[in-house]
Amino acid sequence: MTWVVWVLAAVVIAVAGFGAVAVPRWRERDERRRVAWSAARAAIDSAAVSRDAAATSLPEAEQLLTRAETIAAARGGVRAARSAEDHARRADLLWQAARA
Repeated sequence: MTWVVWVLAAVVIAVAGFGAVAVPRWRERDERRRVAWSAARAAIDSAAVSRDAAATSLPEAEQLLTRAETIAAARGGVRAARSAEDHARRADLLWQAARA
């Protein structure tokens, strides 16, 4: 009967150790994803403002913004958020260059 107690104690210690390592990593990964999507949404909003302020229509910039919005609608991880942010920033730069 003593060995059962030792086995259960070992299992409890192993589960606690796994939880102590895994939970902070999961939280950190979730925070990175939320921060990346926040930056992507901000870039999309900035590009939309630049589009509204532009006097001319730029098909390439429109395409880039549409891609960014499509990626954002599909959600995803950090890589998708960075891609959406990149497309939106390039569209924003095109509209700003056309305005100058």
